[in-house]
Amino acid sequence: MARLNVNPTRMELRSLKNRLATAKRGHKLLKDKADEMVRQFMLLIRDNEKIRKEVESSIEKGLQSFLIASAINGPKIIEEAVLIPSSKVEINCLTQNIMSVEVPKINITKSIEKDLLSYSFITVSSDLDKSILSMNFLLPQLIKLAEIEKTCNMLAKEIERNRRRVNALEYVLIPELEETIKYITMKLDERERANIITLMKVKEIIEKDDVK
Repeated sequence: MARLNVNPTRMELRSLKNRLATAKRGHKLLKDKADEMVRQFMLLIRDNEKIRKEVESSIEKGLQSFLIASAINGPKIIEEAVLIPSSKVEINCLTQNIMSVEVPKINITKSIEKDLLSYSFITVSSDLDKSILSMNFLLPQLIKLAEIEKTCNMLAKEIERNRRRVNALEYVLIPELEETIKYITMKLDERERANIITLMKVKEIIEKDDVK
């Protein structure tokens, strides 16, 4: 197993032990962060699936009603009926923080300047009413869906980056530090034993000289 290229000294040993403790704390924090991000991601995925089904259903109903209205009344009458917009939508793009990831937060303000169905009911069929009401519901849902999908993409990238950091700590840095600490400890123990043997020999020589 690879180890760091350092001098086997007690000062270096203390430094490496501090680095190892910091690396283990960082590893735990990153794993906890990863778990929470995955939990948030799964919640958003479920919301995304729910809203997408609602959007697809609204689009299908709206288009069916619009096609029927166009077939009954003709494109020109339909165009005249919806020529003047009856509502206004303001979008305020902000950000929110999810596990240190800045993701979009879109606020929608919708105001109806006059009746949503501002045309004469005599000139067009009720199918156009159904289409407009369905599409009116659709716009906020589409914006919400875009917000959630962008958030999911950003969280997915951050989860992948976080996973690489966790793996780098778990499989590279922490094992290297542990192996280096083990190596330095062994070297220091060898030096300690060598010093003890040297002292014993010196003591033996001194005792022999005293006897003489």
